[in-house]
Formats: sequence, C-alpha cells, structure tokens
Amino acid sequence: MDIILLGAPGAGKGTQAKVLEEHTGLVHVASGDLFRAALRQGTELGMLAKSYMDRGALVPDEVVIRMIIERISRPDCSSGVLFDGFPRTSDQARALEHELAAYGRRIDVVIYLKVPDAVLLRRIAGRQTCKTCGSTYNMYYFPSKRLDVCDECGGRLYQRSDDTMETARHRLEVYFAQTMPLIAYFREQGSLLEIDGQQEISLVTDTMIRGLSGVATRHR
Repeated sequence: MDIILLGAPGAGKGTQAKVLEEHTGLVHVASGDLFRAALRQGTELGMLAKSYMDRGALVPDEVVIRMIIERISRPDCSSGVLFDGFPRTSDQARALEHELAAYGRRIDVVIYLKVPDAVLLRRIAGRQTCKTCGSTYNMYYFPSKRLDVCDECGGRLYQRSDDTMETARHRLEVYFAQTMPLIAYFREQGSLLEIDGQQEISLVTDTMIRGLSGVATRHR
C-alpha cells in the first residue's frame, strides 16, 4: 500500500507515523528527513534546494518531487510507502499520483488526523522539553509536577523559540491555507480517512489501524 499521513503541527502525526511504520512495515518517507539528509550529504538535489533556502525562497515543487521520486524508486520502497509531510498541495499530489502510476501504483488511503485549532494551539505553545534528559511535557495537558522542573531527572524545562502562541497561530494559518484544498481533493476522490485526533493516543492508533484494515480488505 501507499499511504499519505496528513495532520497539522500538534496533531500527533509524528507519534502515529512511528506506529504506522511498525504496523505496516512500509518505508517511512518524511520530506523533512530527506531534505536534511540531502543537505548533509551535499547531493545535487540537496545543494539545489539549499540555493533556494539560502535566499529565503520556497523550494520549488519540481525539486521537492524529484527528491521524493528518487527516494521511492529504491528497492526498499517497492512494497509501498508511508508519506509524511508530502504532498502539501494539490499540485504536489497530482505530480505524485502521476509518478506512482508509472510504477503501476496509486495512493491507497490518505489518513487525516483532524484536531480543532484551539487544541492544536495549546499542544504547540504548551510544549516543554528537559535540557538534561530530553523528556517532554505540556503545560496544558501533561505538566511537570514542579513548575519548569523535569519529573524524571530534575533538569530545567525550556520552550523552543518557535513554540510561542503567536508563532503557533501563524504556523497553523500557513498549514491550513496550503493543505485544506489538498484535503478536499482527496475527499472528492474517496480516499480520505478522517480520524479524530483529540482522542487518547491509543484510540487514535486503533481507529487508524481499523481503517487501514478496511482499505486493505476492499483492495484484495
């Protein structure tokens, strides 16, 4: 199967991507990871992407797509891929579908973790991390017992500079402006599986896996 996982910042996409990877055995292809690896290795595509990023411009779709296609053409992706962070727009989705069709493949299901804006804002802006051991907390949902002190090791907790309420609100605005047309596109195709991302993590996982089982059954 080829699966796309969609979710706004704070929707829990990273947590569920790991679960899906283990459950399905599919290769997890995250666009952010590909960019970082290409930049680190100094590949041709990596340096091309860097030339745009250095001048503050968005990396063009054709560069992003080339990077994705290069990755999924490797033998370990022949049985299917879990796409994470890509596509972000309807144009990218159409380009991906075109490339997959060349391999006799298609997007089987698009999982969308749906979470209200107010919850997303608190999940992002409430995040805290321990400087010593890396344990994570949330001031609104699972705070430490002592203010700004890690329960695990007693280290100091800090917030990333981009985890302020103002920055979180802007990130969500950008995400939804880009992605809502994409969600509508897949909904019209009948491939969208919407899941309530407000549920407990285990319930989100169970709902997701049941949905995938139904898709796999229909495709047999």
